Amino acid sequence: MNLAWYFAFFAVSGFCTLVYEVVWLRSAMAKFGVTTPMVSIVLSVFMAGLGLGSWIGGLVVGRSKSWSPVRPLRLYGLAELLIGISGLLVPQLFEFGYEQNRSGGSELRWDSGAYYLASGGWIAISLLPWCTAMGATFPLAMAAIRSTARDFSDRSFSYLYRANVLGAILGTLVPALLLIEQLGFRKTLYIASSLNLILAASVFFFSFRLVRSSAPIARPPIARADHASVPDTDRARGILWLLFLTGLCTMAMEVVWIRQFTVFLGNVVYSFAVILASYLAATWTGSYFYHRRAGTHESQDGAAAWNMLGLLALLPLAFADPTLPVPREWKWAVFRTACAIGPLSAALGFLTPFLVDRFSAGDPDRAGRAYGVNIAGGVLGPLCSGFVILPWLGDRHALVALSLPLFAIGLAAATRKPSVRNPATIVPGGGGGKVPYWVTICLAILLVAFTNNYEGLLTRRVEFRDYMATVIAAEHNGRKLLLMNGVGMTSLTPVTKYMAHLPLASLSRPPRRALVICFGMGTTFRSMLSWGIDTTVVELNPSVPRLFSYFHKDAPELVRLPRAHIVIDDGRRFLEHAATHQYDVITMDPPPPISTPTTSLLYSREFYDAAKKHLTPGGILQAWLPIRDSGWDLTTQTAFAKALRDSFRHVRVFPCLGGWGFHMLASELPISIRNAEELTEQMPPAAVADLVEWNPGATPQEMFDALLRVEQSIDDIAPTDAAVPPIQDDRPINEYFFLRRLSGP
Repeated sequence: MNLAWYFAFFAVSGFCTLVYEVVWLRSAMAKFGVTTPMVSIVLSVFMAGLGLGSWIGGLVVGRSKSWSPVRPLRLYGLAELLIGISGLLVPQLFEFGYEQNRSGGSELRWDSGAYYLASGGWIAISLLPWCTAMGATFPLAMAAIRSTARDFSDRSFSYLYRANVLGAILGTLVPALLLIEQLGFRKTLYIASSLNLILAASVFFFSFRLVRSSAPIARPPIARADHASVPDTDRARGILWLLFLTGLCTMAMEVVWIRQFTVFLGNVVYSFAVILASYLAATWTGSYFYHRRAGTHESQDGAAAWNMLGLLALLPLAFADPTLPVPREWKWAVFRTACAIGPLSAALGFLTPFLVDRFSAGDPDRAGRAYGVNIAGGVLGPLCSGFVILPWLGDRHALVALSLPLFAIGLAAATRKPSVRNPATIVPGGGGGKVPYWVTICLAILLVAFTNNYEGLLTRRVEFRDYMATVIAAEHNGRKLLLMNGVGMTSLTPVTKYMAHLPLASLSRPPRRALVICFGMGTTFRSMLSWGIDTTVVELNPSVPRLFSYFHKDAPELVRLPRAHIVIDDGRRFLEHAATHQYDVITMDPPPPISTPTTSLLYSREFYDAAKKHLTPGGILQAWLPIRDSGWDLTTQTAFAKALRDSFRHVRVFPCLGGWGFHMLASELPISIRNAEELTEQMPPAAVADLVEWNPGATPQEMFDALLRVEQSIDDIAPTDAAVPPIQDDRPINEYFFLRRLSGP
């Protein structure tokens, strides 16, 4: 069987794996909550399955005393078949688990620990078998290569690794740029599943074409060429430690990179795709050069790369510096990102297959163990970074801390002498000695000392760091700012007061309870409380409510009120599990821009269906649609309006003051048509004072009249266009916009 077929198989497999990861992660968030713990659970289970599969696959191959030439090939085909089936089953398993959690009892609704334990366990049941099959493909394919192309087997891992990374690059870009926008998540998943099933059928087809021996052939001996000799026990243990540490540091740094470069790339799904594609493209480049050099530089492969690892890990400090003279356009933000993370990724793309090849010498069993250890580091890295290092140190110092193990490895490389007796050294020497290494130390010190980040530009600030984000409250040019990971969230504006007063004053009866989804600066929550009603606010980030008093001096008094409730949770998850709670008004203002990842989960028909169940008869949902927003376009506006119109019988639309967006009031019963005076009469004195607080020269009647005079029909802002579907969980029109922006309005 031609080796090119193995390359093609692994390229397709890598493509499908990344598609599954993206879609499964999003499906899990839609069902179980858009929280960092939930994201970490999904990614950890995914990575753990890959590591477990790599180890089990190697174990299966290693314990086979003899085999026919087609047996490992068919086992590999079976693994790909199972992966293809997973694309069809996992969404159904998530749906079943979601329904089980909803009916699991009150402790699952309110006890977050119990909820995450239950949902995390179900995610593991849903994903682990298929991810294990993904991980097993490496050792099984290596065993197939040993049976059909034995002379090439000593470097088979690096060959397959390069193909897999190439497919992963395409799996990162093609769905994000093309498939999801046009087809949605479900059909994109079907495409990946179909490709896996075709791949499996092709593997079985080739297995039947192989010439079969009349008896099983003995397991071929491990190749003993100089560059592939099996290291002794101490060196083997060292190689495994290196694989674990590089996997841990790299994946932990990826979390830091996302925080650092979101400031420049913007808070959109394409930002993560750029970071991941840059990482994968550089990794592929490194693995390509390793494969080209593997037969000619046996004893010195990777020596210079080991020496440079620590310095390369700190390069993002320079390229994430906002004072760097680089234009702010998106293409230049991509340039910043690629230059920052590319060199380290390329070095590790060179070194990872180098270490696995050194450890395994072509033995699939040993390769499975080695790669499994590398993935184990990749499982722990994001957890340590997101939950411990970043909240404790922030992104700059987190990067420094994560670079320290790499500097230690570089020191070992600089001081170790090349081994003549056994070239399969743990960390090769001969990379130029100590002098170049200490030069990298000096350069690293300069990087840390003379670079800055966006936080450093805000001298008067209050900063909190947690597992969700770095949250900053600051004052700039007389305006108070709220920033999450460097992205501005909101401002002190009457627009957020209208989000409370307009729906409350439009009710046909006095309100008793209200719900605010998304805290922001707390203005809407504060305005709701001015009505003297029981008010609950749900906020995803635990640090945001801590800044309430920075923006409003009366915040400490308000949070002590028995009718004020602040809940840290995912807004949609809160609604779907608060079965007995009813509200007269639900108001929501998702974080900007409107194209923020997962924002569609608060704009979709499924969200509105959940909200309707918690509105009292005649209750009103206030939805905010920004239009002066980098994520807005007419298609997004149409999809948003269609979803709201499809979900509620009655919708009223009011363009806000200044033309920043639309206040949309939705209800199952007709919404009272009142004039400005009648709306004002519904308000208690404290609410009237709150409404005009920042407009001392205006009366409440004037402020309401400014909205009422420009009321529009929902049909006016939702053109009849069958090509634009309403926002749904499966069709996040607002988040995926590349093709329509490319083709123009």
